Amino acid sequence: MSDSKLQSLGGVIVATALPYREDAAAPAGLAVDHDRYAEHCRWLVDNGCRGVGPNGSLGEYSSLTDDERRRVARTAVEAVGRDGVVVVGVHGPGSHQARHWAQIAAEDGADGVLCLPPTMYRANRGEIIAHFEAVASVGLPVMVYNNPIDTKVDLTPDLLAEIAQIDGVVAVKEFSGDVRRVLEIRERAPGLEVVAGADDVTLEALLMGATGWFAGFPNVFPAESALLYELATAGKLEEARALYEPLVAAFRWDSRTEFVQAIKLGMEQVGRYGGPCRPPRGPLVPEHRAAVTADMDRAIAALARRRAA
Repeated sequence: MSDSKLQSLGGVIVATALPYREDAAAPAGLAVDHDRYAEHCRWLVDNGCRGVGPNGSLGEYSSLTDDERRRVARTAVEAVGRDGVVVVGVHGPGSHQARHWAQIAAEDGADGVLCLPPTMYRANRGEIIAHFEAVASVGLPVMVYNNPIDTKVDLTPDLLAEIAQIDGVVAVKEFSGDVRRVLEIRERAPGLEVVAGADDVTLEALLMGATGWFAGFPNVFPAESALLYELATAGKLEEARALYEPLVAAFRWDSRTEFVQAIKLGMEQVGRYGGPCRPPRGPLVPEHRAAVTADMDRAIAALARRRAA
């Protein structure tokens, strides 16, 4: 579906979890299961999500070899075809690495890219702007990613207003958790799409004018997540809240250190394949596993009651 003229990166785009299979010859004894990954991408789009986002933090991009990282993005593009958008994570320590991954994404048919500030360096304002200028120069629509928890760089609304002046920067994935920022970003950078980044403040962000959700738990609940987005953006607050509230306890895991393992466990609980993670992520400790299971059980039960009503 690649089209360099695509401007909107809104809707529900799923930051896809990545399945592995055991293989003693692969890094950490785990090889990417591309067949399962392709099926998962297809399932998400078939269940109402607008598209997928390979090679994000949830996709464990930093644990992949360069060859694996490229093939994962290609797999997503081929699986989705013209039925959805593919927004590829191009995060890198420096602008030359991020720009390289953006060029690769463009060659492989991506519709847009998601990009953090420099990932291993607390960049200053000028360096941040230069970083995004380099990525945008490739020509694909760019969604900048504000995740001050992981990067220690905060793309504040005033800084985003400056970044939004870069040709090709069309959206921000806002993961600060501060929903007050949605309106301030819209005020300071009215042409920039604000995309909810943290699942457990999604409804609040959408009600304040966010036009997208770059999401984690739709790996588990794609159809219900697409419905939540539709209800919220249509202003159907009562219906949206009734759907959202039973899910929030599970959604909170999207903002915790163990979010990848938690979402993969959630996938297992609804009959999907989640599987293990590569280092540095290990298995959930027993108390976390029990907590995720309980939160997911409540969400699954609530959705079952909803379907039966």
